[in-house]
Amino acid sequence: MGVPSFFRWLSRKYPKIISPVLEEHPVIEDGVQLPIDYSSANPNGELDNLYLDMNGIVHPCSHPENKPPPETEDEMLLAVFEYTNRVLNMARPRKVLMIAVDGVAPRAKMNQQRARRFRSARDAKLQNEAREQVLREKEDYGEVIEDSVKNKKTWDSNAITPGTPFMDKLAMALRYWTSFKLATDPGWKSLQIIISDATVPGEGEHKIMNFIRSQRADSQYNPNTTHCIYGLDADLIFLGLATHEPHFKILREDVFANNNYKRPRPTDMVNLSEEDKQQLIQQDSEKPFLWLHISVLREYLSAELAVPHLSFQFDYERAIDDWVFMCFFCGNDFLPHLPCLDVRENSIDILVDIWKTILPKMKTYLTCDGTLNLEPVEALLEQLGQRETDLFKKNTFKRFVNKKRMIDGRN
Repeated sequence: MGVPSFFRWLSRKYPKIISPVLEEHPVIEDGVQLPIDYSSANPNGELDNLYLDMNGIVHPCSHPENKPPPETEDEMLLAVFEYTNRVLNMARPRKVLMIAVDGVAPRAKMNQQRARRFRSARDAKLQNEAREQVLREKEDYGEVIEDSVKNKKTWDSNAITPGTPFMDKLAMALRYWTSFKLATDPGWKSLQIIISDATVPGEGEHKIMNFIRSQRADSQYNPNTTHCIYGLDADLIFLGLATHEPHFKILREDVFANNNYKRPRPTDMVNLSEEDKQQLIQQDSEKPFLWLHISVLREYLSAELAVPHLSFQFDYERAIDDWVFMCFFCGNDFLPHLPCLDVRENSIDILVDIWKTILPKMKTYLTCDGTLNLEPVEALLEQLGQRETDLFKKNTFKRFVNKKRMIDGRN
């Protein structure tokens, strides 16, 4: 979730923060697939700690967009572990692997989450009704429909919710899988495994951040520890910046890869031939991955946020906290965003310009250790309010132009 289109905007504005993942593939000898040697040197550079936001893996594995969905929960879990194993072979953490599953959401997010789940249940019901209607029409034309096809229902993704039997099954499967890997894979022998399942309250990404902060408070902590989070949420970028760790990166799928969004999708993912299914599965397994380097983003921001000739000493770390705070005005999971702001229309640049204008006058930052300084925030919003009408006009005109371009393209 988080800020819509934020990753695309960020990667275009700061292209050096992105680099492709160098992935090794299993070797096939005499018809037998040999697993990747986890203990060998990592072509992407060595990594200490890897944190998996598991809901970002469970959701696409249980109801994928570009391939047929698994037919049973056991197949879903198998897909989850195949995907997780692929991520681990790319990252190869040497010290800590933390697997965090979303628990009960914070109260501030419950309303949004509840609305999303009601919508998901309604969509699943409509999909089943439409499918039954198609099958009835086929039978009316004399086509014989097998009972197994008739009785097949769309799996309800609301099962990926704390307290459901599926999440309990997932937690047990994760414990078994990690125990099996520790016992059989030599590369895992010195790896510390931490599993925080759905019984622990809080979102996965917040559990990960709490763990990182607790490690930093330890007197034995090595400040040069390298961290990596796997996940697709834009929130992870903000959380990575908020840790102020010097060696931090995010591993994610390249969702905008050419072979991904240009690939034609079958309208019926359920009733495909076995050959078509295998072809889609093969295409999906070839999706490329990216590193997003938070350390490089910090360098970009240090140049962009610098304000010369201040009457007080510029604090770069607090400036980054202010930048993260300003991004929340464009969208977040907990509060409504400002309707005049849109990441795609460079709203973050507008906020940064205002911030650089008010900083010399206010002589303080918007935030301090997670607490707002209301006076500079008020000054920021006051100046933004003076531009609000122009921003609405500009955004409305651009939407009109884009819509007209789409209509002309269809004709």
